[in-house]
Amino acid sequence: MSELQHNIKAFIRKGQDYYVAECLEINVVTQGKTLDETISNLREAVALHLDGEDPTEFGLTANPTLLLTMELEPSDA
Repeated sequence: MSELQHNIKAFIRKGQDYYVAECLEINVVTQGKTLDETISNLREAVALHLDGEDPTEFGLTANPTLLLTMELEPSDA
């Protein structure tokens, strides 16, 4: 058996009107108008996705954390 992951990796990018968060490992996608709303929605979506499931089925430990990566465009300084 392979080692279980302690983190669920999520990627956040800015769309035209919303931020979009995606966890490719567990097929969860959500959005929000602000970063705070997006992260809150992501936590809720991941919790709902894993509710009643055995985390080891997804290769995860019992209480994984979210590891966020955000795509930013450089600003014109």
